Amino acid sequence: MGEIDAGLRRAKQREQFTLEQKWAVRPDDLRRALLDYNPQIVHFCGHGAGNQGLVLENDVGEAQFLPTNALASLFKLFANRGVECVVLNAWYAELQAEAISQHINYVMGMSDEISDDAAVKFAIGFYDAVGAGWSYEDAYELGCNAIALEGIPEELTPVLKKKTD
Repeated sequence: MGEIDAGLRRAKQREQFTLEQKWAVRPDDLRRALLDYNPQIVHFCGHGAGNQGLVLENDVGEAQFLPTNALASLFKLFANRGVECVVLNAWYAELQAEAISQHINYVMGMSDEISDDAAVKFAIGFYDAVGAGWSYEDAYELGCNAIALEGIPEELTPVLKKKTD
């Protein structure tokens, strides 16, 4: 996340951004962070397991699956409170992205496994573009291109889901 922070600090529109980070997030931490920070963009970096959901931690530090329907319901509650975009930089998170996109305008997920290098390059490209004032859709495209420019054959792994009215 240091690369993202550095990119936003050098961005033309840097005064519009504040990066807040939470590590080893539990379900309560996720909900409270949304309440505390009222973000426009929520970026999840971690593990996903397709139908089982995203992996968070429980109160004793063990892996806990966050069910897709519960995650979508959470974002439904924040859809009219400022959340515009959700980035799920996690393996097999396309299912969650699709569910969340029923409520949030722009949601990105990964259709397959993604290497750490590709995930980082996607995030850097995406936030470089957002920091330059680009739309979320165009920033997604630049994020995918950032993977391709590195010669990493995973530029088709990130997928963009858009809310349909």
